[in-house]
Amino acid sequence: MKKDQAAEFYRRLAASNPAPTTELNYASPFQLLIAVILSAQATDVGVNKATSKLFPLAPTPDKMLALGIEGLTEYVKTIGLYRTKAKNVIATCRMLIELHGGRVPEDRAALEALPGVGRKTANVVLNTAFGQPTIAVDTHIFRLGNRTGLAPGKTVVDVENKLLRITPAEFKKDAHHWLILHGRYICKARKPECERCVVIDLCRFKGKAT
Repeated sequence: MKKDQAAEFYRRLAASNPAPTTELNYASPFQLLIAVILSAQATDVGVNKATSKLFPLAPTPDKMLALGIEGLTEYVKTIGLYRTKAKNVIATCRMLIELHGGRVPEDRAALEALPGVGRKTANVVLNTAFGQPTIAVDTHIFRLGNRTGLAPGKTVVDVENKLLRITPAEFKKDAHHWLILHGRYICKARKPECERCVVIDLCRFKGKAT
């Protein structure tokens, strides 16, 4: 997709949703970090259900660490891969306290050094908690980038790099949220709802409904 087309692509997404944000519930950068760690291979709805009981009891790294792995497991056992995630969350809390004074670092390398935090999670936290113009590529955005022709690539890093190059600066801060929401609710994997799509004429998907 050409740069002028990409700019129009984002203009339309922005017009239809002027203030996009994550669907994960959180009240601090720490809570967002934990919610994103828990969301791997899980739905935001399922994570929000678990954290609605967890966060009031353990809203900070020290209080969550005090729960221990077994204590935390009781709150997250409805989420996929909960045992591994519980271990990672407790280890992350310990590192936040010991290395960062209990605060979530605003640095990619420091974030990716935390257990259970990869590039995608770091991008989400940097963008959503700290307003940095990063674009986290999940399955929805990977599909959208390739299907529409906005940023085709064989890997998530390919798609991320192309999105960063083609996305106009004015849209980079919110691009992640526009794209993930569009992929989640309109450009769905099995049955994209092309009749509801505001960018259908810009889309290069050969199977689109016209």
